Amino acid sequence: MDLKPLFFSVIFLCISQLLATEKSALKPYQDVSFMTNKNKLLLNSHGVGMEASELQRWKRSAEDTSMLLDSPDYLDRGAAPRGDEELPTCLLCVCLTGSVYCEEVTPDMTAVPALPRETAYLYARFNKIARITNKDFADITTLKRIDLTGNLISSIDDGAFAKLDNLEELTLEHNRLTKLPILPAKLSVFNANYNLLKTKGVKATVFKKLTKLAYLYLSNNELEAVPQLPESLRIVHLQKNNIASVTDETFCKGNNTHYIRYTLEEIRLENNPIDLSQHPQSFICLRSLPFGIY
Repeated sequence: MDLKPLFFSVIFLCISQLLATEKSALKPYQDVSFMTNKNKLLLNSHGVGMEASELQRWKRSAEDTSMLLDSPDYLDRGAAPRGDEELPTCLLCVCLTGSVYCEEVTPDMTAVPALPRETAYLYARFNKIARITNKDFADITTLKRIDLTGNLISSIDDGAFAKLDNLEELTLEHNRLTKLPILPAKLSVFNANYNLLKTKGVKATVFKKLTKLAYLYLSNNELEAVPQLPESLRIVHLQKNNIASVTDETFCKGNNTHYIRYTLEEIRLENNPIDLSQHPQSFICLRSLPFGIY
């Protein structure tokens, strides 16, 4: 006797029964759907087998997530787009804990991006940023280092860095600056090499007030005189400027022959139109003579 027809009949009946059971299980949830502000979640398949209490918890969780994504605090951290604005910073740049790297960004970055509030280190080098405004860093009081090397910066609002009480290092190398803004009090390293700075664009006491400044780099500019320097300074680079003279007060204290400037280790004045041998009294307080023409 051929048992094949009987065998296939039994298989067919089992499959039919199984499909009927699954259809019954799906029925309570198959039409359930709800809309959040961010996503339309359809439970035609995801709700299979859920108890009513579990479904409610899922709905509440999705709604809470939507509220978080819409919250101003979440958006202010640069984690999501702000309406019709450009892509959030952490999609254009690399954001690590406390650090933001925005180097050679495509499409062109022409302004300082919105930063997460906990940012301590910003590297926005080799972009096309043209101006720094008072608003760019106003709320980022955690910043310790800003590096804007290789941009097109020609203008900085006077108070752009004034409120950055924790800023220790500021690099503005290879830009188009003709004058400097107010600098924060805790600054220890300032680099503005390769700009267009002239003496009239540098306030007389802009560095003198910085009691923690140790490294000052102003080479390859158009300065006609050495700015007033703080006592804390260890290294100052002024090569390739238009400095034509120095006085007894530039590095020392004039007639005070007992004064020795112990902290100042290196002064570079080469490639300036000055003959240092004509100013012997200007260096009597120094532990070593400046680099330059004698």
